[in-house]
Amino acid sequence: MANLSTKYMGITLKNPLIVAASSISNYVDKIEKAEALGAGALVIRSLFEEQIQHDAMTMQDFLERAANISPEIQSSFYPPVEHGGPREHLMWVEKSRRAVSMPIFASLNAVNPGTWIEYAKQLEETGIDGLEINYYMLATDPDIPGSEIVKALVEIVAQVKDTVSIPVAVKLSPFYTSTAYVIAQLEKAGADAVVMFNRFLQPDIDVEAEALSNTMAYSTPAEMKLPLRWVALMYGRTKLDMALNTGVHTGKDIAKAVLAGASAVQVASALMQNGLPYISTMLMELQGWMDEKGYDTLDDFRGKVSQKNIDDPFGFERAQYMALLMSQQ
Repeated sequence: MANLSTKYMGITLKNPLIVAASSISNYVDKIEKAEALGAGALVIRSLFEEQIQHDAMTMQDFLERAANISPEIQSSFYPPVEHGGPREHLMWVEKSRRAVSMPIFASLNAVNPGTWIEYAKQLEETGIDGLEINYYMLATDPDIPGSEIVKALVEIVAQVKDTVSIPVAVKLSPFYTSTAYVIAQLEKAGADAVVMFNRFLQPDIDVEAEALSNTMAYSTPAEMKLPLRWVALMYGRTKLDMALNTGVHTGKDIAKAVLAGASAVQVASALMQNGLPYISTMLMELQGWMDEKGYDTLDDFRGKVSQKNIDDPFGFERAQYMALLMSQQ
C-alpha cells in the first residue's frame, strides 16, 4: 500500500491533504472529525486585524451613545469595559490545538506592521505548529507602485520570522506582476513555504436592486489550473515548500498537484459541498491511483510533470497558448 506521508514546512504530515482555512475550523467537533477521517493537517480560519478594529469601534460607539443618553450607564461599568482584542480568537486556536494531535496551523491577516509581529507572537504561544501569513492588499492607490507592495510583504515576513520560531508560510495573491520574483524574495526573507493561491471572493452587482451583491461561491475544478501551472513553473526554482490551494476536488487532483511539484494541497470547497467524510474518499482515490501507477511514495512522482522535468518546458508558458490558437483556425 502506498505511503502518503509528506513534509511541509519541515513538518511531517501523514498525507498531503490539509483542510484549508474555512468555517470548518469554527467547531472543535468538526476539527476532531477531520482528523479522524484522515486529514493531514488543518488551518484555523484567519485572525483578521480589520475585524477586531471594526468590533472595537462598534463597541466604543455603543458606549459613547449610551453615555450621551445617560452618564450613569457609562459609569455603571466598573472596571471600564474594553474590547478583548484578539483574545477570543487566541483562546479558540489554543482550544483547537489541544483537541487534536494532527498539525494545526494558524492564519493571520493584519494591517499594521507592529500588529503582524504582536499577533504572530501571540499565536505562536497557543502551541500551533506553524503560521500562515494571509497577506491581502487591494492595490487601488495609483501612486503606490507594485514594487512597494512586494517590499512591504517581504519586510513583514522577515520581521515575523525574526519574532517566532515556528515555520511560516505565505499565502500568495495570484495578482503579482512577477510571481517568481515574489517567491524568490520570500525565500530570502526566511519563509518556509508558499500557498498558491489565495482565492479572493469578488463582489457582484444586482442589476434589479442596483446594488452590490456578495455571495459565497465554492471553487470549481477548473480553477485549479492557475495554481497548478505556477507550482509546476516554480518546482526546482525555489527551496520553499509549495501548497496548492483552490480547485482541488478529487484524489486525482491531489495527484496532479504532486506531479506538478506540490508538497501539499489545501481543500475547503470540496469538503463544504460533500461533507467531511469526503476526506477519506479523496485519500482513497489518491491511494488507488498511486497503487495503479506503481508509486510507493509521493516523492516517487513529485515534480514529474513540472516545467523542470517535462520534455517540452515551454508547454507551461506561451507554447500551449499559441498551439490552441492555431488549432482554432
